[in-house]
Amino acid sequence: MRIDILTLFPNMMSMFFDESILSRAQKKGIVDVHFHNLHDYSLSRYGSVDDYPYGGAAGMVMAVEPLANCIEKLQSERTYDDIIYTAPDGQQFSQPMANELSLKQNLIILCGHYKGVDERLREHFITREISIGDYVLTGGELAAAVICDAVIRLLPGVIGDEQSALADSFQDGLLAPPEYTRPADFRGWRVPDILLCGDHAKIEQWRYDQAMERTRQRRPDLLDKLDNAEKKTARPKNK
Repeated sequence: MRIDILTLFPNMMSMFFDESILSRAQKKGIVDVHFHNLHDYSLSRYGSVDDYPYGGAAGMVMAVEPLANCIEKLQSERTYDDIIYTAPDGQQFSQPMANELSLKQNLIILCGHYKGVDERLREHFITREISIGDYVLTGGELAAAVICDAVIRLLPGVIGDEQSALADSFQDGLLAPPEYTRPADFRGWRVPDILLCGDHAKIEQWRYDQAMERTRQRRPDLLDKLDNAEKKTARPKNK
């Protein structure tokens, strides 16, 4: 997979990708991440890529021409599956979306700034708009990093135990069950006996029950989504 990130602050992004799992994924050649400084595509001698909005509203807007020039340059070199714009009014990022994006080959992620980008860029270049939450950040770099982290860790070979990613929270619509490791008894706080019994079928049932209960307590909205999904996929009864 190749990911091209369009940003005003490439140094901020490179620091995030130079550590831990994301760094190892690049060294293994599983993912190829490139940062493009949007100031390099500025039409002014000062390197600016923003301007005042028409209509006299407050704030600044990222200009369409330098951003379009950057995207078109990349498109001339390869075909992209998606051109993503990080925006607070985009579609809420989720685990199913991360799963879907992990199957792509080439992605562009445009990090938004200021009051956003000229709407014409969204209309003619952007194929997907993503928000990581109902709040506003000073820039889209953090959102781009979150998206990349969630996607890259799903690529084959990135995580040593690939089954581990499949057991994460949200993969099956539920929160993950509680986890324990050694020692089995710490200060009198014992690991549940069932996890030590060696009966894998009973352990899996316990884990499922715990995941259901944790989801019911902490995120009942997820159970509502599961119920709605089951209703939509249920076969109609024969009359």
